[in-house]
Amino acid sequence: MEVIRVKDYDGMSEEAASILVERINRLDNPVLGLATGSTPEGLYKRLIEEYKQGNVSFKNVKSFNLDEYVGLEKNDPNSYYYFMKEKLFDHVDISLENVRVPNGVASDLQQECKDHEAAIQASGGIDVQLLGIGANGHIGFNEPGTPFSSKTQVVDLDESTIEANSRFFDSIEDVPTQAVSMGIETIMNSKEILLLISGAGKAEALDRLINGDVTEDLPASVLKNHPNVTVIADDAAFTVIDSK
Repeated sequence: MEVIRVKDYDGMSEEAASILVERINRLDNPVLGLATGSTPEGLYKRLIEEYKQGNVSFKNVKSFNLDEYVGLEKNDPNSYYYFMKEKLFDHVDISLENVRVPNGVASDLQQECKDHEAAIQASGGIDVQLLGIGANGHIGFNEPGTPFSSKTQVVDLDESTIEANSRFFDSIEDVPTQAVSMGIETIMNSKEILLLISGAGKAEALDRLINGDVTEDLPASVLKNHPNVTVIADDAAFTVIDSK
């Protein structure tokens, strides 16, 4: 696991964009695993800038999102499909036929999970998987206690996750309590993983990731078992480590 320390959120976003642009340009048909939330927003802004400057094209890119809330339609402003269109897809030359966000309103959610897995495998697997980390160490929506052998599944969200995500909704009661999420084994099958960590709120999780044991109680700790992981974290995320 390579750890890159940067000054701040902007530095993290810039470093991540540089890595992704290089990978997209180097691979003939890049397959990206994408994440949502506030952590990758700066990265997506920079990717749009790189595209507008002619430094990268998404024409040959396929993408798979980590997760989607159960019960939210694609056109719901709080859905992750809507997020991806607003933050990236609508501003670059990626074909919407080449993007897949889990369908949180599928009539058969278990089949939707199987379909997401099958689509990833049919693409040849994910070349670069983008991740954030929850304050409780979750990756995707794989909460503490999720088996490392898990594949795409319907998950129940922890109260802490619901509370953290409530800032995007009118009230905490509006936050869905379930999501479709890539499993930990699905994530680990990616050829390369890029983990972004920013802010003091993630400092304990970063400390546990770097200095703790590999345990299902901290889902992100499994990344230590992957041969090609890059962690980009800003100074604020190192506050707990620096205090020791």
